[in-house]
Amino acid sequence: MKLLRAFGLAFGLSLALLLAPGIGDQKAQAQNRPLEIYVARLSAQDHYNSNGVRLLTVAGIIRQDRANYHEFGKRDRDDTDDVFFASVANRARLEALLLHGVMSPATKNEILNGTPLITVEVYENYVNVYVK
Repeated sequence: MKLLRAFGLAFGLSLALLLAPGIGDQKAQAQNRPLEIYVARLSAQDHYNSNGVRLLTVAGIIRQDRANYHEFGKRDRDDTDDVFFASVANRARLEALLLHGVMSPATKNEILNGTPLITVEVYENYVNVYVK
């Protein structure tokens, strides 16, 4: 009988630990929170690289926007700061990050063919982009 009670107690404690918010849950929640969020106007200057060549990819345009912001001081009025893309290495990762993130076909079209105001959510392994 004592063995059965001990087993029941151990089972109850194990179940409580599984159902209670724990370290694993906190880690999962932290992974779902962006490292940072910024807003950028993708103006005409962001659609051309430093050599004046027209950029033909979303990643190229967003990357140029951040290079213009951080390196060249070419900031649009609507641009906000970010820490992540201040790093040249992180800007180089942008294309791969975009592949794992969320962006609608309409957003891609607006970025390639217009000068939208975008919101960028930066996560550890991906980036989500939305037209504001």
